[in-house]
Amino acid sequence: MSSTLRIVMALAVVGTMAACAKKTEEAVVYIDEPVSVEPVYTGKYK
Repeated sequence: MSSTLRIVMALAVVGTMAACAKKTEEAVVYIDEPVSVEPVYTGKYK
């Protein structure tokens, strides 16, 4: 077998294994920021 054929076969095997590998889901982190209360209009002379 020639060396180029071996390299091509090795790359094909590695590519197939990479394509068939189980995909892992990334963990999604939500940061809860405190909700601020809107100021309430109380009038000028309260």
